Amino acid sequence: MGRFFYNLVMPLAFLVYLPKLIFRYRTRCGWKDTFGERFGLYGKREKELRAFRGATWIHAVSVGETLVALSMIRKYHSLYPERKFVISTTTTTGQELARNNVPENTAVIFCPIDFPWMVKRCLDLLQPAQLVIFETEIWPNMITLAKKRGIPVMLVNGRLSDRSARGYRRLKMFFAPLLNKFDLILAQSENDAERFLSVAPKANVQNGGNLKFDQKLPVLTDDDLLRAYLGDGKVILAGSTHPGEEELIVNSFAELKPEFPQLKLALVPRHAERGDDIADMLKKSRYSFARRSDGAFPDEKVDILLADTTGEMTQFMKDADVVIMGKSFAGHDEGHNLIEPALLSKAIVTGPRLRNFRFLLGILKQSQAVVTANDSELTGVLRDLLKDDKLRAELGDRAFRTIGSNGGATDRAIEALERALQ
Repeated sequence: MGRFFYNLVMPLAFLVYLPKLIFRYRTRCGWKDTFGERFGLYGKREKELRAFRGATWIHAVSVGETLVALSMIRKYHSLYPERKFVISTTTTTGQELARNNVPENTAVIFCPIDFPWMVKRCLDLLQPAQLVIFETEIWPNMITLAKKRGIPVMLVNGRLSDRSARGYRRLKMFFAPLLNKFDLILAQSENDAERFLSVAPKANVQNGGNLKFDQKLPVLTDDDLLRAYLGDGKVILAGSTHPGEEELIVNSFAELKPEFPQLKLALVPRHAERGDDIADMLKKSRYSFARRSDGAFPDEKVDILLADTTGEMTQFMKDADVVIMGKSFAGHDEGHNLIEPALLSKAIVTGPRLRNFRFLLGILKQSQAVVTANDSELTGVLRDLLKDDKLRAELGDRAFRTIGSNGGATDRAIEALERALQ
């Protein structure tokens, strides 16, 4: 009954969402050549994709989930080289990342929009041996139609925030049967597992650990891109920033600059299409800046780099002295993944409350491997870190070791997927 009403409302919801979909398609960078696959249109690729029938279909959403999914596929393939995989993404940036880093025996597609006929066309073409969904992509038609065909459906690295769990519980009659359809839900943490079970007590939920702890860094070049734009001096990098955070961080930079004349700043917004808005804000400051999206390096070194491109944050981050992770200041508290800067042994600063990464923040705080601050404390925290080279090094070392000591989730996930296949 719940799916009947879902499919009744879905066309209207899609019409409301369509302008946003078109806007993102036009403004976001990434791979767009095969975007018709979102509508179940595969064209000349049908023959290529038929060769992957019987593969494990792994669905990730965007860049973060795709990185983890690719890492799991590589490990899976090293253990079972005969296995074939199809990885799907929703966003164009995730699609480009997957295509640029596609492992052996793996095809890359866009995930179909959750209309029954679009999902059915994809299932007819792929005929997957199992469907593996990453994190929170719970699409009713995709899950139900796969189950009707006897395809095992797994949720891997599953997470459920408090806010989402409350919403799911309010609509328990809809979400509980849906979660019960999963053959297995491997949650990121015990807290996530409890939240899933609070919605669907009969669901097969286990704490599998967070696969992001097993994440490997992408291949990085020896190029120091930060120095190419900023020259010498200590660099604060603010990564995955959201509206309001850039202005707050620039204000902190302005307070610190008189004390640290050689200090430089790099801003890496979460969504590169916000570059124009951030550039307008920077024009009102008294600092020189350059945009990565302009292509050429500046003739003279600048104070601030606006890295308004996609997929380069890690390359920039590797040479920073302090890393601020966004979506945790200026009214944002959902947070972003802290593992990448930890793997780079960076001194990490984030907001005091990360609703989507509480477990990860808790582990790092317990190991004294991260510094938290609210908006008013940010400048003081940065000042302390800039003054103390030893403190920065110790924070980075503890962060690196903490991530390494919490690994193993990828192996557990692969074991579970193999059991489902057999």
